[in-house]
Order: sequence, then C-alpha cells, then structure tokens
Amino acid sequence: MTSPIVDFGPQTRLMARLAEHVTEEQLGAATPCPDYAVHNLLGHVVGLTVAFRDAARKDFGPTTDTDPGSFMPDVEPDWRSVLPKLLDELAEAWRDSRAWEGMTRAGSVDLPGAVAGAVAMDELVVHGWDLARATGQDYAPDTPSLEAAHSLLAQAAEDPDRGGLFGPVVPVPPDAPLLDRVIGLSGRDPGWTPA
Repeated sequence: MTSPIVDFGPQTRLMARLAEHVTEEQLGAATPCPDYAVHNLLGHVVGLTVAFRDAARKDFGPTTDTDPGSFMPDVEPDWRSVLPKLLDELAEAWRDSRAWEGMTRAGSVDLPGAVAGAVAMDELVVHGWDLARATGQDYAPDTPSLEAAHSLLAQAAEDPDRGGLFGPVVPVPPDAPLLDRVIGLSGRDPGWTPA
C-alpha cells in the first residue's frame, strides 16, 4: 500500500470558495481558456471533479469514459449546491491510498492511478487560477498542490505531443513565483487579465 501523494482537501476547499464568490453577472465573462466563458469553465470543473472522483474509486462508466473535448461544458441550474459536494467527494476519494495504485481511467484514457491523481490536481490548480483571474479574486494555492501541478507540467513540457493537453509553454523567469511557473507551463500567460 502507498500513501496518498497529496491531500486534495486544501485545493478543493479553495476551488469551492472561488466558485461561491462568482456572481451571476460574471458567468458570461471571458477566462484564460480561449473557448470558455466562466459558466463553461465551471461546467468543466464540475465534469472533471466527477470524472476524477470516479477514477479514484475505479468506478468506470460514462463519467470516466467521455472525452472532455467532445462537447462544450456548461453549468446546470443547481451547480452552486452541487459543486461543493462534488469537490468534497473528490478530496475524500483521493485520500484512499488505493486510488493512487494500479490503473484507472479518466477522459476515456487509461493511466496509472498516481498519474491520474497528478492530472486531477493540476486541473484544479490551473482552473482555479483561471476562475480567480476571470472573476477578479485572490488566488493562493497551498504549496503541496502547486508542487504536484508543477511536477506534472514540467515533465509534460518536454513532450512533443503535449499540444493535445496544454498550449505551448509560456516562458516565465526561473525565479518567478511557483504559481507563475505552473501557469506558464500550462500554456497560459501569468499576466493574463480580462480584456
């Protein structure tokens, strides 16, 4: 048995707080994800939360077998009450050491549990930044979450096939804050602001 690599709790709580402070007027605002308004980004977060919760549980089916790029995500009317519960379930699912072992599936891709956990954390960290930037909120993820995202993205930076997951790396000074380096590696400009 292995121990969980990182506790999702701090990042899922941060994501829930960010979402809670999104106003109705902000749902149509632009985000650093070029094709997503805030409501699409939140719909994506709902979907990835369910998919990676079920990947941790090895509970395979439509939630783990659907390619997230095959449709435009959006929020349902009850998203404000549903998302915090799903984020809690995600954090709890990844506290089980078995989630990090063996193989699992997410986004219709089979991958090792430890890789799925790292991808899930990266999604939460980067999309948390997207949401914070789009809605003018402060954003300070915990260090273990940032380090997990950085580790995954730094490895992917050398992958010639990374275009399917991330945009081209945005150069960031090596002494920049860790969050800026994570965001640059994800293919986003750390200086992005709404137009």
